[in-house]
Amino acid sequence: MPRWLPRAMVLALVLVGVFQLADWAFHQLIDLFVMLLVSFFLSLALEPAVDRMAARGVRRGIGTFLVFVAVAIAVAGFLTALGTLLVDQVAKIAGDLPHLLDNLIAWINSTFHQDLSLDELQKKLLKDSGAIETYAQQAADNVWGVSSTLIGGLFQAFTVGLFTFYFTADGPRVRRTVCSMLPPAKQAEVLRAWEIALAKTGGYLYSRALLAVVSALAHWVMFALLDLPYAAALAVWVGVMSQFVPTIGTYLAGALPVLVALTTPQPVDALWVLAFVVVYQQIENYLLHPRITARTVDVHPAVAFGSVIAGAALLGAVGALIAIPAAATLQGFVGTYVRRYEVATDPRIDRGEQRRHRRELRREAARRLRRMVGGDSGRK
Repeated sequence: MPRWLPRAMVLALVLVGVFQLADWAFHQLIDLFVMLLVSFFLSLALEPAVDRMAARGVRRGIGTFLVFVAVAIAVAGFLTALGTLLVDQVAKIAGDLPHLLDNLIAWINSTFHQDLSLDELQKKLLKDSGAIETYAQQAADNVWGVSSTLIGGLFQAFTVGLFTFYFTADGPRVRRTVCSMLPPAKQAEVLRAWEIALAKTGGYLYSRALLAVVSALAHWVMFALLDLPYAAALAVWVGVMSQFVPTIGTYLAGALPVLVALTTPQPVDALWVLAFVVVYQQIENYLLHPRITARTVDVHPAVAFGSVIAGAALLGAVGALIAIPAAATLQGFVGTYVRRYEVATDPRIDRGEQRRHRRELRREAARRLRRMVGGDSGRK
């Protein structure tokens, strides 16, 4: 046996053991890594505001605390408005439940030629009380699981908030610590990449926040004119959901006001709500969104949709939420580090663009000719 073979076997076993240990540790700490990633992106969004306050003489710790308080008030206001709306609608549905059941039973009897009554349904329900009791027992057994899940979610939210506070308040110290581990030539590149991430992520989220405020104000005016119940809460719902929920946020935002309008004494208001939501979405897409995002970053809808799918596949709901800021940051990297060249005019690339350009030139020439003829006739 060669002398090197036992050592090689021992080394191979040690490497396999180290790999297994590292794999086990990674899977145990995957939740911590995800929370650190979310905290990092949140700190990128909050740090520009803290930097502005620090430039005016406010300590970074106090500035970060004030920004956190403002964000907490906004989130609490949104949840309070949504909770008030939800509780009121549930109470209204519970109050109208007997009338709705009578209408449902009448529709079933007339459609399917049955002879059902509310008393028979109550008797069947009491007859099956054993099954209902079993379901209630199972729900009671699951209370502990639901409570533990809620406690775990609150602990994760607290952890994310704590790391976000430290990343935001100690942003310069964190960058200095990272750069101290790199040679001077690499430090400039790391700082440049960090600045791009700050500008793109913060700019994207701030532009979305501004669009959400404009959307909420516009919908509040419309809902108030229609005398829709809880107009302010519905407007806040539309503004937040349409801007911060990727891909399907617009549809979720418009569905709730339409459903609420259907429960009013004038259900035709639902058509007005739907029409206004559609019209405002077009105004936002073609007028407001280009102007607001021109100074920050604009993510193509196809890129945003693909990034949401990729983020959800990698990290679930958390990945879907941070996917678009990550795509905006990556787009900033590509625009900064990738050199672009002018593309020559080629019919294999344009695919009809030359013909459309010639038509526009002919229309412009015709307009100029009409203006010249009109000017000559005016002078005569």
